[in-house]
Amino acid sequence: MNRNLLLLTLCQGLFFTNNVTFIAINGLVGLQLAPLGWMATLPIMAYVGGGALAAPLVARHQRRFGRKRCFQFGLGVAIVSAALCALAASLRSFPMLIVATVLAGYYNANGALYRFAAIEVVDVAHKERAISWVLAGGILGGVFGPNLATATRDLLPQPFTGAYVALTGVAALAWLVMRRIEFPPLHGEGSVTATGRPLRELARQPTFVVAIVAAALGYGVMNLLMAATPIAMQQCGHPFSAAALVLEAHVLAMFVPSFFTGHLIKRVGVLPVMTCGALLYLGCVLFALSGQDVMHFAGALAALGVGWNFLYIGGTTLFTDTYRPSERTTAQAAMDTSVLGTMAVTSFSSGALVTTGGWLWMNLGSLVPLCAMALALVWLARIRWHARRAVA
Repeated sequence: MNRNLLLLTLCQGLFFTNNVTFIAINGLVGLQLAPLGWMATLPIMAYVGGGALAAPLVARHQRRFGRKRCFQFGLGVAIVSAALCALAASLRSFPMLIVATVLAGYYNANGALYRFAAIEVVDVAHKERAISWVLAGGILGGVFGPNLATATRDLLPQPFTGAYVALTGVAALAWLVMRRIEFPPLHGEGSVTATGRPLRELARQPTFVVAIVAAALGYGVMNLLMAATPIAMQQCGHPFSAAALVLEAHVLAMFVPSFFTGHLIKRVGVLPVMTCGALLYLGCVLFALSGQDVMHFAGALAALGVGWNFLYIGGTTLFTDTYRPSERTTAQAAMDTSVLGTMAVTSFSSGALVTTGGWLWMNLGSLVPLCAMALALVWLARIRWHARRAVA
């Protein structure tokens, strides 16, 4: 831990405060404003879809202007987009809410790169722990996000408008913190064009493919279930305060393990940790199918959170071994485009599934990507096993 990593961890916490608040309220605001119920999670989809669209642009901006200036610009976009969301909620304009959340996607794509930037402010031998520590900053989001949504829900006449206004202050604080962080120059910083191997050559590596598949499907399934939870709990008659508490428990489960996940990867290897994450996802589904009390929602999302932590940190760590410094921005953009694109699909699917098929069918449907992720991990494990045998 050093000063730059500590401040970056704080920025990550403020980033996830924004994300968790968006997850907690965007579906409910969408449910109030959307012309059809199945469109309720479109604002969540717009946020992550906007991030997927912005990821290649962010990569070019990072390469051209450097980490710090691009991160600061992303936080400026966060302030503007949160203000537009507040205006949309106040005017009860669903189209404006969609536009504002798409714009916020640029900040989403920037914040997703904090975990990669963490590697650059520490010694290379500590990269697993640096990723873990920065993601541990999400604990701040887990504590403040749901409570911020609850405390500011009725601050202004239109429900949740106050929460969006509060997020402008969160982004402004993050911008001030980011000013204090110093990043080493990126390889080829200031260049307009990328250098190194093209993306199609990078994608021929099994490790590259499996790291992206695990991170994308892991994040996608987590988002599928998390985005629908406030709506599903409302359908079951639970109050918003209970949904906020469940989301708080979920986000804490996502990030508290970060204090030891990096050490665990060092000790037992990245693939066993990722396999454990996939098994926890299965446990989440089984727990969710066992009942619809608050306890069942909380238990399912706690298992989901820990499983996400193992898969996301494991996938990111695995991914950092697949590219050279000159290929950093290209490779990272490919991963985050895949992750955010998958999240966009699951954000839309969650609203459609939970309002038409219900909580039961949504959980059963999540078993399909879980099986695909498990097969990818088995495939890479077999490739590595055969490679070790060939060397021996």
